Amino acid sequence: MSNELGRLEDLPSDYRDELARRNLVPLWPSLRAVLPPAKPRPATRPTHWPYASLRPLLLRAGELTPIEKAERRVLVLANPGHGLEKMQASPAIYLGMQLLLPGEWAPSHRHTPNAVRMVVEGEGAYTTVDGEKCLMRRGDLILTPTGLWHEHGHDGRAPVVWLDVLDLPLVYYLEASYHVDGPRQNVDEGPGGIATTYGGVVPAAAFERTGSRAGYPVLRYPWERVRAALVALASDRPAQEVLQVAYVNPQTGSDALNILGFYALMLRPGQRLRLPARSPACVFHLIDGAVDVRVDDQRFALEVADTCCAPGYTQIDISNRSSSVPSFLFIADESPLHRKLGVYENRG
Repeated sequence: MSNELGRLEDLPSDYRDELARRNLVPLWPSLRAVLPPAKPRPATRPTHWPYASLRPLLLRAGELTPIEKAERRVLVLANPGHGLEKMQASPAIYLGMQLLLPGEWAPSHRHTPNAVRMVVEGEGAYTTVDGEKCLMRRGDLILTPTGLWHEHGHDGRAPVVWLDVLDLPLVYYLEASYHVDGPRQNVDEGPGGIATTYGGVVPAAAFERTGSRAGYPVLRYPWERVRAALVALASDRPAQEVLQVAYVNPQTGSDALNILGFYALMLRPGQRLRLPARSPACVFHLIDGAVDVRVDDQRFALEVADTCCAPGYTQIDISNRSSSVPSFLFIADESPLHRKLGVYENRG
């Protein structure tokens, strides 16, 4: 069949006007756009957000806008391919750098999008999720699953910054995005507090938590333990093997959240990896080290706390610029969503 399909301009103007009046659209002029041959044509562009240039602007936001006027003081990492007004890094991923200053409290609310917080800088802050107070230290990952109350506070002496990762673009597209404000939470000092301390074992059925937290036994994944797991893998695996761990629900072994996937990757000194072209878009955030990321023909030199994104179906190469120390990356991607929809592909 010919690839040359009829154009909208080929149709008589009176016919086009009549279609419009009846809220009708001919498919064939747009068929190749919505179903392109062989592979998608993503709007997502490879994009790099250097922390060195972002941080001063975020601190300036702290001077210009008090927390009472911001609720959440965030600079959104927007992908130019989608338009800055869309405030999305990829089709399903929203990224934002959030600032909390000493003594501030970001009020309690809950919302339909799932969110995680990857702590970038500072100490003394915490996130309270459904009554559990989760300390926020550099490299920690904090979950705030859909529908759970959460708030942020800061008892320290210096600014704290974290990277927000939400499935907001998808939930907004589904017309299911909203939030509800709530009162300050009482901190649960009971058994729920053990959720951040166990690893490798899970609560027995008789002690499983019920209520809104059911299904999310772990809210805080401390970086010191994730890093230790990667270092242990490195001592036990061949030199060129990929060293990656996934953040999972320890009760089920499934993804920590149900739309986006989260991982930590370690690159040995001088190691280079070529990742397969896969359908989901992904985000890389450098926790430690110095890394080059090449997405097709674009190269990003990542320093500590830098973030970049790559569209799906692209070739990605990652290399550790250091020949003496390892580098560590946090990765978020859309794999769980693609698998649930049945569109996940790994093209090798």
